[in-house]
Amino acid sequence: MANTLRVLVTGATGAQGGSVARHLLSTGRYKVRCLTRNPDSSSAMALRQAGAEVVRGDLNEPVSLRPVVRDCDAAFGVTNYWEHGEREFTQGCNLVDAIRHSNVQHTILSTLPHTRLLSGGRLEVPHFDSKARMEEYAREKELPATYLHVAFYYENFLSYFPPRRQQDGTYVFGFPQGTTPLAAVAAADIGGIVVAILGESFWYRDKLVGAVGDDQRADEYAQIMAQTLNRKVEYRYIDHDTFAAMPFPGAAKLANMFEFNRLYIPNRKTDLAKSRELFPEIRSFDRWLRGNTAAMQRALDS
Repeated sequence: MANTLRVLVTGATGAQGGSVARHLLSTGRYKVRCLTRNPDSSSAMALRQAGAEVVRGDLNEPVSLRPVVRDCDAAFGVTNYWEHGEREFTQGCNLVDAIRHSNVQHTILSTLPHTRLLSGGRLEVPHFDSKARMEEYAREKELPATYLHVAFYYENFLSYFPPRRQQDGTYVFGFPQGTTPLAAVAAADIGGIVVAILGESFWYRDKLVGAVGDDQRADEYAQIMAQTLNRKVEYRYIDHDTFAAMPFPGAAKLANMFEFNRLYIPNRKTDLAKSRELFPEIRSFDRWLRGNTAAMQRALDS
C-alpha cells in the first residue's frame, strides 16, 4: 500500500464526484480522500463505508483546503454553480491554488465551454461560463491538469425534464435543442473515464476530454423511450424565448444553454469515440434506460 496513490475528490457526495470516488475505490489501486463540508451526512457515511477517507473542508475557505490536499498525489475537482452561484468561480480558484501548493502531480477539473466567448457575446450561460473561467485560471497558473467537459446527464430525464402526460395519453418533453444532437451521459459512468485518464496521466496533461455516452437528436431519445417503455413519447421543440419565460428558477439560463448547444455544437461524435476508447463500458442511452426502466416509469407516472 505504500505505493498506492491517494486521490482527493471534491463533490464526492454529488453525482460527478460520487461516480469518481466509487470508480476509484472499485479498482483497489487508489486511496480516496473525499472532501465535504458535512462528513456526517448519509452520503459521506456511505463513502466511508465503501472505503474512502472522508474529511471536512470548504472550498470557500482556502485555509481549510491546504492540509486536505497536502499529501495527495492526484485530485478530481468539481464545483456546483446551482448551489453556490457566482461564488463557484472563486471556489474553483481556491481549489486550484491549494493544489498548486501541494504535492499533487495531476488534476482532473470538471469544466465547460465558455459560451459568451464562443457565441461572440450573443449567449451567456452562467453555469457554463463560471467553469470555463475556472479552466482559464488553471491554465494561466500552468496547473498540470486534464479538463473534463461532461455532457447532459441521462438522469435529467428522471428529474428536470421527464416526459409529461398529455390529455390524449401521449407523453411529451421539450426544450430549445431543435434537431441538433444533444450529447448526454450517465452520471455514474463519469468515474470510469476519470480512472482511465489517471491511469495514463502523462498523455492527458493540459488536454480537454469530453465525457459523452451518446449523441442523438432529442426526438431520437424520445423514440428510444417509446420503444423501451411501450408508451408514446414525443419531443416537441420549444423556442428559446418561450422556454426562457417559463415560470421556474433558471429557465432563462437553461434556454441559453440549449440554444448554445443548438447553434454552436453541431455534434460531439469525436468526444463520444474518445469516451468509448477510455471507458468501453460507458452506456448508450438505450442501454442506460433498459437498466433504469422502473425509475423512468415512476417519473412518467408522477
